[in-house]
This record gives sequence, structure tokens and C-alpha cells, in this order.
Amino acid sequence: MSAFIITRIQVGDYETWRPMFDQDRPQAREKAKVQRVFRNVDDPNHVFVFLEFASVDDAEEAGQRLVESGVLDRFDDKHGPNVVQEA
Repeated sequence: MSAFIITRIQVGDYETWRPMFDQDRPQAREKAKVQRVFRNVDDPNHVFVFLEFASVDDAEEAGQRLVESGVLDRFDDKHGPNVVQEA
């Protein structure tokens, strides 16, 4: 059964953040089947990252890589990575 990671981040400056996101240095997205980035219509620097994985194990491994890498530590306003399944 698929599992997902949903992360919300206030990135400060989307144009600066996006190239860093695309590099995926922690390789958190290497097993993702789907990846999507959404921007808040009222604040385009407020982003939501949605990743789909084939299994909970793959999603949890990706979430752990992301946390251990420290890439999210530079953002004060964030929530996630949250590993979830469809209800």
C-alpha cells in the first residue's frame, strides 16, 4: 500500500529555495513515485511538498534521511516530514 510524505515549509524566498530542493542532497526523493510542490495562493513562499512512495518503509526511510540531513533545520516555520497513508 502506498504511503506519502507531506511537509509544509515557509521557505522565505521560493526562487532561492527551489534550486536547493531540486538538488535533493539527502536523496529523500530517490524512491518517490510521485512528487509535487504546491504554493499557497496568498503567500507563494509558503510551500507544501507531497511525495508518494510504494510502501511505508520507503516513506519512513526517506523521512529519516530528510531529518538526519538537517536541510529542514534552516526553516523556523515548518511541519513535517509527516508519513501518512490514505484513510
